[in-house]
Amino acid sequence: MSPDFLTGITILLVYQLVGEVSSRLLQLPVPGPVVGMVLLFCTLLLRGNLEKTLDTASSALLSHLSLLFVPAGVGVIVHFGKIRGEWLPITAALLLSAIITLAATALIMQGVSRLLGHKGDEHEQ
Repeated sequence: MSPDFLTGITILLVYQLVGEVSSRLLQLPVPGPVVGMVLLFCTLLLRGNLEKTLDTASSALLSHLSLLFVPAGVGVIVHFGKIRGEWLPITAALLLSAIITLAATALIMQGVSRLLGHKGDEHEQ
């Protein structure tokens, strides 16, 4: 492993730890890793650039992101009996959340386009 990767993963884990401690101390209703991710985002915004170490670590983690779905898949198989008994509410929740997410994304995209001054189908020439 390269020193850049180890330094980058250490930085990511420190932010996760700080987020976890902050979340527990302040009794926030938000998971610690999410707080850490917001803190890291704010830090990156203030610095204005991404360090090579963070780029190396995050690229390596993202290249293996599909492995993170293995535990979820195992959990689905282990609890398949429960899922089979509750398939209708689960399906309804999945469909409704997907529709709400698509609608929210479209509305946010329209709002951002208006803020940036872009017109719908018109292209600059």
